[in-house]
Amino acid sequence: MGIGHPADEPEPVTSRLVSLFPPRQPAPGEAPAVLRTQRPVAPAPTPESRFLNRHLSWLEFNARVLSLAEEEERPLLERCKFLAIFSSNLDEFFQVRVGGLREQLLAGVTTPSPDGLSPAEQLQAILQRVEELVARQTEVFTARIEPLLDLGGIRFCDWASLDEDDRSHVDRVFEESIYPVLTPLAVDPAHPFPYISNLSLNLAVVVADPHTAEPRVARVKMPPLLDRFIVMPDGERFVPLEQVIAAHLDRLFPGMAILAHHVFRVTRNVDFAVGDEEAEDLIAAVETILRRRRRSPRVVRLEVDGTMSDDVEELLLRELEIERDAVITVGGMLDLRGLWALYALDRPELKDPVWTPVTQPRLVPSREAPQDVFSVLDAGPVLLHHPYDSFDTSVGSFLAQAAVDPRVLAIKQTLYRTSGPSSPIVRALIRAAEEGKQVVALVELTARFDEEANIAWARELEEAGVHVVYGVVGLKTHAKTSLVVRRDEGGRIRRYCHLGTGNYNEKTARMYEDIGMLTADPQMGADVADLFNFLTGYSRQSEFGHLLVAPVTLRPALMELIRRESRPGGVVAIKVNNLADPEVIDALYAASEAGCEIDLVVRSACGVRPGVPGMSERIRVRSIVGRWLEHSRIYRFGAAGSPGVEYFIGSADLMVRNLDGRVELLVPVLDAEMRARLESVLAANLQDDTLSWELHSDGSWTKLPTVRGFDLHAELERQALARAAVRIQA
Repeated sequence: MGIGHPADEPEPVTSRLVSLFPPRQPAPGEAPAVLRTQRPVAPAPTPESRFLNRHLSWLEFNARVLSLAEEEERPLLERCKFLAIFSSNLDEFFQVRVGGLREQLLAGVTTPSPDGLSPAEQLQAILQRVEELVARQTEVFTARIEPLLDLGGIRFCDWASLDEDDRSHVDRVFEESIYPVLTPLAVDPAHPFPYISNLSLNLAVVVADPHTAEPRVARVKMPPLLDRFIVMPDGERFVPLEQVIAAHLDRLFPGMAILAHHVFRVTRNVDFAVGDEEAEDLIAAVETILRRRRRSPRVVRLEVDGTMSDDVEELLLRELEIERDAVITVGGMLDLRGLWALYALDRPELKDPVWTPVTQPRLVPSREAPQDVFSVLDAGPVLLHHPYDSFDTSVGSFLAQAAVDPRVLAIKQTLYRTSGPSSPIVRALIRAAEEGKQVVALVELTARFDEEANIAWARELEEAGVHVVYGVVGLKTHAKTSLVVRRDEGGRIRRYCHLGTGNYNEKTARMYEDIGMLTADPQMGADVADLFNFLTGYSRQSEFGHLLVAPVTLRPALMELIRRESRPGGVVAIKVNNLADPEVIDALYAASEAGCEIDLVVRSACGVRPGVPGMSERIRVRSIVGRWLEHSRIYRFGAAGSPGVEYFIGSADLMVRNLDGRVELLVPVLDAEMRARLESVLAANLQDDTLSWELHSDGSWTKLPTVRGFDLHAELERQALARAAVRIQA
């Protein structure tokens, strides 16, 4: 876009804007802040590359999320929900992944990623694909979903469509609730360009003094704590907040001529790491990072509406010190995360039927008394599958009972993400400490975007007498486990454990698919005790009896398990969220060429090129997206039912960061009944032809054709209800 105009056309008033704000001159020795370049065409992946690009693969996952919003048979508000999830996903992707790539560019890094693309080439490919996906999202909402919402009694209105009574209502709302919290900020030589906060929605307003006709620009931020939409009195019509504010700009700029207004949004890099030099006081270090994040100087994306003039856009580019390739032009409403407000409406007919998780049959209380979880586990381990099995009546009950049981001596718990201070897990730990038990909580302060909340409830735990620790310097603790130490009726000390694939968060446990295990196995208990000693004290523990622990034993054990199946008749089945570790991928390629049949279920990013002759002919990759977020990690080495077959569940994805830079767990599943249940879950994943997508060697994904109509999520819901019915009959 340029700012010039043909000589025979009148010059718009706004054409003089840029000249009012010349580019900031670099300080002596400072490199120019902005390099103006036209975006080149993204390079095609080289066919000889063994790996697919992790970032581009993740974008294809988000494209699959977007496809859920396109499915006409899906309930209308569920489609809106997936548009909101797509937007939230993309925001995080830019803040972290694109932010990281831009930092590499600024640092002059040219080292290619495992797939052979340099940081610059990755950015080119990413931005090209994002433009396509954002255009598709806009079309889905404006052309397909919005008209159906209108038919369903949920109507988006603009100011121009409102009658006099409607405008009077909006005027009152503006004066009472919006105007008092707005702060227009002028931009001119006497008023420096304001800091635009991360992910904020803003209006760039062009005004002129009627006496001088000199154009000026101001910025108006949409207050983040106000509702995204103003609801009309009939409860059916919604007006976007930015339109309401735009319609009342004369109140913000009295006596000025309003020449134009444009909506824009800024995304900043937030990927700051805790350095070793800051690790002496981890809380202080994380708080420093949070402050840096709030004032991050580096803009990685500028979203603008389709009406923005070249001049205003050029002004934003200069003042935000970004290149033009960071601009994403949106043809419709910006920030569709706001559609969560629609999903919150009480319109059950426009949503999926409510699913109520069932209590795992062995944990169902009798009519006479609540179930004694410890007696149940003394009789054998219990496998949990959320959200089909209830988290509250299993993990929640396990820890709540431990908190008040007088025979319980100690509770040790890892916490990565919870639902906050109101979390039943946090409440149980506080209650246990108040009861005089030894309670240890290993809190991962650096769980991205949950740092501030984790600091807050970590301090609350400390105030209640819980011993709070923050893990091992340089290693993020991602393992999901709890340990209860109890003296039984005979005076013996016994250990009870929960080990799982998901966070201790009762809210996400209703939306995320995860696997967990409750067990009193002595070796498991000893291993978990050793793990906590490693995490809370000084230890160079290098061996565990059953558990595979990263970064100590997990990688070599996985490589050996894959090598063992690298033969004709070998079988490997793996279900994870992400698979991008080059060493693991090469091991899978070698196993495939040795005759091993490999099935991979990978929700998000996958670096494997399946089906390449001479490399990966026996590897098949699918991804499942649907109502529940597939989050569990399941590993099977060997054919189902064969001697020596091994099953594992755990917290670890197959990424370099998980295997080498985090504390992760894989837990062997040894009980025959639990292994059969786990196999049924894997088999259902591989039978699904309703929610599944197939990966091809060129990195493209296609939806599997629906032949049998096997829906993984519906089938597992059916099985859960059947198990509950059998228990009731018994």
